[in-house]
Amino acid sequence: MPPISASGQFSRRLPVYLAAVAFGAALLLAGCASPGAGEAPPAPPAAGGAPQAGAGGQGAPIPAENAPVPNKTYTANDTIIAANNFFGGTTQGLALAVQKVFSKLGEPNAYITGNEGGGAFIGGLRYGIGTLHYKGGQPMRIYWQGPSVGFDFGGNASKVFMLIYNLHWTDQLFQRYPGVAGSLYVIAGLGVNYLRTDDVTIAPIRTGVGLRAGANVGYLKFDRTRTINPF
Repeated sequence: MPPISASGQFSRRLPVYLAAVAFGAALLLAGCASPGAGEAPPAPPAAGGAPQAGAGGQGAPIPAENAPVPNKTYTANDTIIAANNFFGGTTQGLALAVQKVFSKLGEPNAYITGNEGGGAFIGGLRYGIGTLHYKGGQPMRIYWQGPSVGFDFGGNASKVFMLIYNLHWTDQLFQRYPGVAGSLYVIAGLGVNYLRTDDVTIAPIRTGVGLRAGANVGYLKFDRTRTINPF
């Protein structure tokens, strides 16, 4: 069988790319009056207790306004419970992913629950919508998007649980965070990578469908309002 030309490879992968863009656009243009499926914000945590990700009885996230984020952190056990509630099940892989992040970065003082979609074959796009949570504050609706460049193929639709470190004001979140994602995405699999700007570090933990592999060098840019432009 003769090798497939570069133009042939492009034609074969173009539908995946276009589907990813359409998925991201649908995420961002969807109504935000109430949390999406699987992305309901948690009830405020009790003092010293675990964040109740996915708990009911909470209104929609408030619009993004600058607010102080106290240095009140979440323990590994609290975080595993919250992540399990958000992802809808308990898996050894999730616990290991959380423990790996904690071994490198320690306890976070904020986190994000959300959904995202993306796809890439040479250069790609990623869009997301979610809620920022921190102790002592109201859940806050946020958006993110960004390009990825590198040896990267396939597409994914993921639920995302992001751990955040050294966030002192909510306004600090709304900027670009470069990073390297070398995760391998498989069905019902998990991926972890690290993003950093100044002293703020974000560690997204993703689970979803599809296959993604490669360097996936890019960044995520967080915004108060939804946008299609990934730059």
